Amino acid sequence: MPYRRSLIGRRALFGFAVLMALGDASAQATPYLVVDADSDQVLMQNEATAPWYPASLTKLMTVYVALEAVRNGKLTLDTPLIMSARAARMPPSKMGFRPGTEVTLDNALKMLMVKSPNDVAVMVAEGVSGSVEAFAGDMNSDAQRLGLHESHFVNPNGLQNPGHVSSARDMAIIARALLREFPDEAGLFSIGALQLGNRYIPNHNGLLGRYPGADGMKTGFTCPAGFNVVASASHSGRRLIVVVLGAPTAKSRNQEAADLFDRGFAMGGGSGSLESLPTGSGAAPNMRADVCLHRNAALIAAAEDEGIADQAQAAAASAGRGMLPAPLAALLAPAAAHTELPDGRIRFDPVRVYIGPAPGWKGPALGARRPASEPAVASGGAKTISAEDASTATATSEGDESAPVKSAPKPKLQRRSEKRTATHKSIKRTSGKSEKKDASAD
Repeated sequence: MPYRRSLIGRRALFGFAVLMALGDASAQATPYLVVDADSDQVLMQNEATAPWYPASLTKLMTVYVALEAVRNGKLTLDTPLIMSARAARMPPSKMGFRPGTEVTLDNALKMLMVKSPNDVAVMVAEGVSGSVEAFAGDMNSDAQRLGLHESHFVNPNGLQNPGHVSSARDMAIIARALLREFPDEAGLFSIGALQLGNRYIPNHNGLLGRYPGADGMKTGFTCPAGFNVVASASHSGRRLIVVVLGAPTAKSRNQEAADLFDRGFAMGGGSGSLESLPTGSGAAPNMRADVCLHRNAALIAAAEDEGIADQAQAAAASAGRGMLPAPLAALLAPAAAHTELPDGRIRFDPVRVYIGPAPGWKGPALGARRPASEPAVASGGAKTISAEDASTATATSEGDESAPVKSAPKPKLQRRSEKRTATHKSIKRTSGKSEKKDASAD
């Protein structure tokens, strides 16, 4: 017993000395969080309530609001949404669909989680709420109901706006809500790749297929935000959620998340719930000078698309930052195995998506609200209406504008399209050249 106390004391002194020695680095450490998804216990965290630009992590909230709209009967997963001119003007990453193109909500959500297209995010927002501004209001209403503290949303895609902020804790709460409230849709977040026609579209999440048990969720990148990720993984009956914000490269972000998973799965209890963390304050920092200064924006975007960064870039960044200093509780935890993520491309069995309405669809296509004086006609003659009006609107089906539209069923998320699988195996590792990349990515 005295020996055990002595050992614990030496570990505590060692941890304290390490934290003191790395004081300067710790002051610059960007936010991270590890939480047990079932018990709500925070296992590790650093600045988890500091306001931060979420970039495309925002799309997790976009998916939540859309799925809630389905649950409330405003539309179904088979409802076609219409690409507006405003949506089509969004900068990359994007699908590049022409205005008037119809995509079912089911296919749109899959694209959001894999390709992270900014144009499709706006299409979803307009289809669900009638406009980007109304959808942002719905996002903020749900944020308040879920107990988010640092978050304020102004758009559905996370494109840079000084007023669009969140935090590691808030992002973990959104992830937890998605997993708990919509368990049948968990497969959205683990799709390794999509197949659209002849186009193979890989996921940005560099943990899928590389970290054992990784099953989601979403990456994000802008120069002011840095490289962000909300990740989930399961091991021995436990599911952890990891959030990393502001990493300097995609590769360092992925490896840091893997290291945090390793530490988290080696730990037992935590230090309190997500809700017990004190509310953060202040302005979100701008990481542009650390992430993008003197670096080619197209190469940085390509690194995000690949999920792996240039080795020299990663080495230079890690020399100044490295793995974030761990809290004392993590230093006292049992030694964890170290999972080194492999480089190279992984080819997944792709999930097929398509454009156009679902086979046999007779209901309305939903899009942006328009002034009453303006005609509201989309491609194929489909009337453009908002989701709020869908239950009382009439659809233009084969020229018959008098066809009544049945209101969407409320209790379950229903679709007529092929049911998605929750897991997608990687079948082949390759190190070949990537396809053509967007000029920038989120």
